[in-house]
Amino acid sequence: MFGLPLELITMLFSTILGGVMSIWGQSIKGRQAQNEMLMQRANFEAKQVNRARDAGKNDKHFAWTRRLIALSAVFSIIVLPKIVAVWYPEVTVYVGYTEVQGGFMNWLFGPDEAIQWKMAKGFVITPLDTHIVSAIVGLYFGAGFTK
Repeated sequence: MFGLPLELITMLFSTILGGVMSIWGQSIKGRQAQNEMLMQRANFEAKQVNRARDAGKNDKHFAWTRRLIALSAVFSIIVLPKIVAVWYPEVTVYVGYTEVQGGFMNWLFGPDEAIQWKMAKGFVITPLDTHIVSAIVGLYFGAGFTK
């Protein structure tokens, strides 16, 4: 081949092959180091998540704070308007709900939604009441099930 002795051709190909193998080995070492760093980061994140989960278990004030927030939300959003409606039935309550408005191009762009406000008097249970109570009950019992 081109008048080169077989020993030089062997040396040339072995040099090229040695360089390729060296680069390949370095890339494998680099990937191994990258995987080790990813594992260290995952372990660090797992430790931080466990610390965050255990923060509420070790701190008794955390549970009381959560209960206080839930009870104050229920009282101010649900109970207080109902008490006012019982003692002062002439107080008006405005209930907002979403109404879908039709149109010719609804199948292409989606329906238009408008918030409609209706006035009511007396003791009114709004959709907001039922949604908030169900959300608070679900969150409270959901947190209790995980213990």
